[in-house]
Amino acid sequence: MNTKLFLATVILATCTMPVLAQTTTSAESLSLREQVEAASDVQTKVALQRKLADELIASGNKAEAIKELKSIVAADLFDPSGLYNIGNSLARLGASDEAIEAYRKAIDQRKGNYSRALNNLGVVLLRQGRWDESYEALSAASKLENFHYAEASYNLGRLFAARGQHDLAIREWHRVLKIDPNHSAAKLAIANIGTEETIVEAQPATAPVAQPVKDIAASDKRTAAQPTRSAAGPRTLVIDPVSYNFLQQARSASERGKLLESVDNYQRLIKREGGYFAPANLELSYVLVTLKRPDEALVNLLQVANRDGAHFPISYYHAARLYEMKGELKLAESAFVQTVAAYGGKNSQFLLDLSRVREKQGDFKGALAAMEQYVAAMKQSGQAPPWSDERIALLRRKADSQK
Repeated sequence: MNTKLFLATVILATCTMPVLAQTTTSAESLSLREQVEAASDVQTKVALQRKLADELIASGNKAEAIKELKSIVAADLFDPSGLYNIGNSLARLGASDEAIEAYRKAIDQRKGNYSRALNNLGVVLLRQGRWDESYEALSAASKLENFHYAEASYNLGRLFAARGQHDLAIREWHRVLKIDPNHSAAKLAIANIGTEETIVEAQPATAPVAQPVKDIAASDKRTAAQPTRSAAGPRTLVIDPVSYNFLQQARSASERGKLLESVDNYQRLIKREGGYFAPANLELSYVLVTLKRPDEALVNLLQVANRDGAHFPISYYHAARLYEMKGELKLAESAFVQTVAAYGGKNSQFLLDLSRVREKQGDFKGALAAMEQYVAAMKQSGQAPPWSDERIALLRRKADSQK
């Protein structure tokens, strides 16, 4: 199974919801609704609403169940565990935005110390294509469990794979197997992701290992960081043991919040590799953004985008974000267009970014076109957000006013 087919299978399997029964209004749900309306205190009302939501789900009243669960989330009640469970119910019902709200409220009530809710939040955000937010949630979940949380690491691997960072995905899935050697999903993921963009440590010259045929660069200054290619085309990036060690130290320091140490190790690696090693330049840019050093981050991102954008298209996206932050909207638009083209229909969220940047420039027709593409893609997957029609109507009015 190739990587694209595997990822599509994982996403479909993760997002598929059970088919609900034909909608009916049971006597039980009518009785429970009367009790909810008559409840005199918040705790009693919420307990009855939970029962009512379960009854509505059982009878196929999905929309009513979601409405009831949303009402519980909005209640002024401290109940992080209850909110977590409601988030799970909303996620199963396909109400992603509502699930996100429930998870975030549960996490806030525990002052961020809620790894299971963070993990599930990360999964829902991943489904929506909100990769940066998903990474924040999943990495926070992993850190809270001292990087010993198999499901958070597994989902981080899925996130990295979706972004095309296969080496980081494999790293996370191997971490899963150290925690849980019987984790079948991680085993399957490793078996199916292939070797594209993986990084390996060069073998000693005396080792009896067959060396892959290397590309010959136009410059005689080509370093070991340059890719080797198999007949089928995937790139394996080979670096010497010292550089490989710098890479692992940089990643570990970044995970643990030791950002300056991480920057130092990435820079040492890049210097050893002749001033450029795509995964290191890319990962370094993320750390620099966190350190609020956007100009340095953009330099590294543009190196990757210009030289290896086809292999690391996520570089277009982050360059676009930085351009937008700097107010260079035309450059941001161009980079978002490259992002959309590179990922095709894999992540419709990028169309929202493109629409936003075009609207900021006063290009309402272009903003409308991108938004319509986004909504069409979301409707096809059954995940169109409730605000989408209103948003299109607004952009259509603005576009019409320009005629």
